[in-house]
Amino acid sequence: MNTDAVKLLQGRYCNSLTEYSRFVTREVNIGDVPMGGNNPIRIQSMTTTDTMDTIGTVEQSIRMVDAGCEYVRITAPSIKEAKNLAEIKKQLRVRGYNVPLVADIHFTPNAAEVAARIVEKVRVNPGNYADKKKFDQIDYTDLEYQRELDRIYQKFAPLVNICKEYGTAMRIGTNHGSLSDRIMSRYGDTPQGMVESAMEFMRMCETLNYYNLVISMKSSNPQVMVQAYRLLVETMVAEGMNYPLHLGVTEAGDGEDGRIKSAVGIGTLLEDGLGDTVRVSLTEEPEAEAPVAIELVKRYSLREKAKGERLKVENADLSPLTFNLSPEQHSPYEYKKRHTYEANAFIGGHMVPRVVIDLSKKNLKDPAILADAGYLYSALLDKYNMAEQSVDFVYLADELPSFTFPANLKQLYNYNTWQKLADKTNCHPLFTLTEYTDLNADRSSTLNLVRLQATDLESDAFGLLPFDNSLVFVLETDALNGMTDQRGFFFKLEEFGLEVPVIVRRSYEFEKDHGLWTMDHGQNATDTTTKLQLYAATDLGALLVDGFGDGIWIDAPELPANIITSTAFGILQATRSRISKTEYISCPSCGRTLFDLMVTTQMIRSRTSHLKGLKIGIMGCIVNGPGEMADADYGYVGSGTDKITLYRGKEAVKKNISAANALDELIGIIKDDGNWIEQE
Repeated sequence: MNTDAVKLLQGRYCNSLTEYSRFVTREVNIGDVPMGGNNPIRIQSMTTTDTMDTIGTVEQSIRMVDAGCEYVRITAPSIKEAKNLAEIKKQLRVRGYNVPLVADIHFTPNAAEVAARIVEKVRVNPGNYADKKKFDQIDYTDLEYQRELDRIYQKFAPLVNICKEYGTAMRIGTNHGSLSDRIMSRYGDTPQGMVESAMEFMRMCETLNYYNLVISMKSSNPQVMVQAYRLLVETMVAEGMNYPLHLGVTEAGDGEDGRIKSAVGIGTLLEDGLGDTVRVSLTEEPEAEAPVAIELVKRYSLREKAKGERLKVENADLSPLTFNLSPEQHSPYEYKKRHTYEANAFIGGHMVPRVVIDLSKKNLKDPAILADAGYLYSALLDKYNMAEQSVDFVYLADELPSFTFPANLKQLYNYNTWQKLADKTNCHPLFTLTEYTDLNADRSSTLNLVRLQATDLESDAFGLLPFDNSLVFVLETDALNGMTDQRGFFFKLEEFGLEVPVIVRRSYEFEKDHGLWTMDHGQNATDTTTKLQLYAATDLGALLVDGFGDGIWIDAPELPANIITSTAFGILQATRSRISKTEYISCPSCGRTLFDLMVTTQMIRSRTSHLKGLKIGIMGCIVNGPGEMADADYGYVGSGTDKITLYRGKEAVKKNISAANALDELIGIIKDDGNWIEQE
């Protein structure tokens, strides 16, 4: 890495804090599809077939490539599977598919050494390649620690030398849940431990003059994953390295949850300008992953084409907002919620982030419309029941409802309309900045929301704002790089020492020709709902994982209100900001899986989805077992054919029980712990 680049990034994890540009990495050759450097962000996925099923693996690989995969990863848990990669590769080439293959290795250096002579890339996990995880806490002296590194070097060096000889690339893939006992003992279950786990192997590679490396820092917790990648980049830069990054959130799950969780982690880093290849891990067929990854990546390809365009932050010269933050005010390597006051005992402070939804275009004569906002009206009883996902504000603009709202649902009106309301109970005004700073403004005594863009922070009108604890900002953007624009706004508030709560508002239009938001109509077009999930989870999730935002407001006129509500709460759940449902940490399946993950996940969901706040891990095998679901409350892990081991946290409490009885047994454990509630 050149000296100028090191100076540019010294003490920072990216060069895209307020203006998008990619972190320039070393180019790595992987077959005929190079990664890093000036190459586009690559797409990959992993087969779920038994690697010894040659035809099945070939057919699935072809479906993956046809869906957009540029690399195909295949598990090689032992030498026999590693050897069969040669036949799989041969059959793919015969059928005209030259996709680079990646061998996935756990525990078995001898399998890696076989695979490295066959495929274009091998993936090793430094937590279990030549190390161990028995959840032992060992107090290593520096000398003992170095001896362990020397032992690992002796096991790892042969693979490196084979990769050098055969031109094979290597991914050093750290997983949060499978850090070795050695790393855990010295660094703990932390992003720093994840980074050091990879750096040890990277330094060994450089000692052997091997540089064909790709690095990953995966976790099922997007917050941990984001922090680890950022810290990795800063650590690499300090040591003169700039290896390409493989991005992914492990065990993201399926459906809406899997897409939102993946986008929070992957999208945040893409916004930072980090990432050279993406794998979205869904508990679905592997060919379903590539279109989601493509949609995530596409936005940044378009931004690359618009390189040189500045953020719309300062009207005069369109230059980025400047700020000066100390590490005490904001650290990108740990979560710290921005400190705000509590407005009207409802928003800000220690309150969970609030959700706003626009119902101004709905039939405001029918109370049934509030079902989309989580309030279920019973005409027979003339009362509302709140769902788990019930919004906090509805925006009605200038429209007045003809029915009574539930007492705990707040209504937002444009200022001029609010001013004319005879009864303002639970009704609050939404001002423009000009309206609010008018000396004759009729302000609410409880809650005043003011619309702002980052541009306004340096305007004369902002200097006229009357600050009191009723004020809440609604932060909007029309910038090309909307997230970084809004992040700059939060940095500036911290620099100013302003503790005003902020609702982050983002608007999406998919059907019209609006640049980044244009809907695809090709064969692999992603549906509009998925686009909203991915874009909003990136834009809002990237702020929430850094502790920014006291509320979120998503506008998407083409989509039903219930989809917007569900997406908003899904983003809050994925960022651990507000828990409204059970969380499933579910692996995407692979050739090691010992049961049908998709069927099993749905079966477990059907009986436990009402257990709000619980985290349940569903893992296909011991490789993705207790370590990968590190922060789950309970775990359901394949341990043999038709055999399941159940976990409470990291402790195996029932081993090798029949799969036919396993779910009942899991529910029994949850009941014994007092964490079960009956479904209504």
